Amino acid sequence: MSFPPCPKCASEYVYEDQANLLCPECGHEWNPADTSSEDTFVVRDSNGTVLEVGDAITLIKDLKVKGSSQGLKIGSKTVIRRIVEGKDHELDCKFASFGEVMVTAKFVKKA
Repeated sequence: MSFPPCPKCASEYVYEDQANLLCPECGHEWNPADTSSEDTFVVRDSNGTVLEVGDAITLIKDLKVKGSSQGLKIGSKTVIRRIVEGKDHELDCKFASFGEVMVTAKFVKKA
């Protein structure tokens, strides 16, 4: 049998497990009959709510900012300006009291 290569790492060593295909190199599992796109990047807050550009968020923890003597306080509110994929800090925000900062989504909640 010939299976399609893995969509994540392009490995040719794909095997079948019931209705799904598995890649032993990267561990990706997918259903070949599913035609929906899995390439959409989804960011979730600390409560599991999906965040989008323009959403109002609130910090749930005091955060130290590297290279600065002051930090961001719990309860600080802002709006998401941009969502960046592939970095530790997904949310690009501008706090009124601090300025522009990239924040990790697990430290915020949707307001």
